[in-house]
Amino acid sequence: MSQPIAPVRHILIEGNKSYHDITEDLCTPTETTPSREWIVAFTLSAAFLGLYLFAIVWTVWKGIGEWGANRTINWAWDITNFVWWIGIGHAGTLISAILLLFRQRWRTGVNRAAEAMTIFAVICAGQFPIFHMGRVWLAFFIFPFPNTRGPLWTNFNSPLLWDVFAISTYFSVSLLFWYTGLVPDLATVRDRATGFRRKMYELFSFGWTGSAKHWQRWESLSLILAGISTPLVLSVHTIVSFDFATSVIPGWHTTIFPPYFVAGAIFSGFAMVLTLMLITRKVLKLEEYITMNHIESMNKVIVLTGTIVGVAYLTELFVAWYSGYIYEQFAFYNRVFGVYWWSYFGMMFCNVVSPQLFWSRKIRRSIWWTFFLSIVVNIGMWFERFVIIATTLARDFLPSSWSYYSPTWVEIAIFSGTVGLFFTLYLTFTRVAPVVAIAEVKSILKVAGSQYVEKARKEYHERHQKGSSATHHPVEH
Repeated sequence: MSQPIAPVRHILIEGNKSYHDITEDLCTPTETTPSREWIVAFTLSAAFLGLYLFAIVWTVWKGIGEWGANRTINWAWDITNFVWWIGIGHAGTLISAILLLFRQRWRTGVNRAAEAMTIFAVICAGQFPIFHMGRVWLAFFIFPFPNTRGPLWTNFNSPLLWDVFAISTYFSVSLLFWYTGLVPDLATVRDRATGFRRKMYELFSFGWTGSAKHWQRWESLSLILAGISTPLVLSVHTIVSFDFATSVIPGWHTTIFPPYFVAGAIFSGFAMVLTLMLITRKVLKLEEYITMNHIESMNKVIVLTGTIVGVAYLTELFVAWYSGYIYEQFAFYNRVFGVYWWSYFGMMFCNVVSPQLFWSRKIRRSIWWTFFLSIVVNIGMWFERFVIIATTLARDFLPSSWSYYSPTWVEIAIFSGTVGLFFTLYLTFTRVAPVVAIAEVKSILKVAGSQYVEKARKEYHERHQKGSSATHHPVEH
């Protein structure tokens, strides 16, 4: 007679975990005293956030004359950082929406943190255009109120206005998508909490009971939001690229910018997700949920998008040479051999050369190499934005107006402060909600478990037919 099959809920994927173990591991960081590593990281982030607040107040009080921008290079660190943060915010929607639609199960270990990263990165990005205006109290001018402000009508032909619509839509949909995924897990934490804490989780979980109707509506809403979010992955950074591509400035006026910017955004976004997940994996001790398979899959995406970005760089150089247009040729000659040569070669090394190391499986599955190269990639993508903006504006049509840009301490403080703001928000998030989606991990456990049981049955029956002397069912091993 055949041996009984073990229940699916006890079939293990990583680290011999049952459903109860998963709940305990992922809820515990929200219920216990913060670890020493978390306290150190949060203190450091909060210090940079304080520096950011001081620099912002200084900027508003003194004016943007405190920045290094000048009449020639009037887009500098502020717009460079704006485009960089928007790019980082791209990977969250990509991992959550597109991989959900394609039923890629490896997304479950990283999608929750990636979605949170999207929200926090867009918050950091949206501040730079507002303070770049100089008079921050007039920031409402960017909104279309054409019949209430007399002659100050919104210019609907400007891609800067398109940014407002694209980014606000992207932020709204991403926020809904992120919060929808959180609801079942907030209910799980609620059921374990007591007192005031339980009342707060009750409020934010919207009375979730886990009934079949709730799950059906939750899955339907998730798929709808994923379908809406997918074109946003392409549209948002495409519209950001129009800030440059719709101009007539040599080096910007090119049709390759939209796909080039989208690939670069995914490239930098995945690198930042890796940086975050490796820190989270260590600090919250989630090695059994954020596995080497997750890390390797993301490194493969970095190789792909890094190669696309490299092809875009070479295509730009070729088209500039082949066009015969002297101003376009000079723009790219100046990028390579001009006063900002160091940023161009830094960009090429970080974005094109360094990701090729991930062709090695040993490096692709190395924690330290992955962490180091993820930071290198983000530095390279910042260089790319700086090269596009500063080196192009520094040498325009009139040599008499040529200039050089270097940042002031205020700009450096604002940028490093937004990094502090980002990590402060992220670390706070890890204390109030599970950083890995409990419900989705359990659903994968069930699917993987049922597949394993079926495979085990087949192996057992094959052995039984062949007269195998094994006395134990393979599932028991």
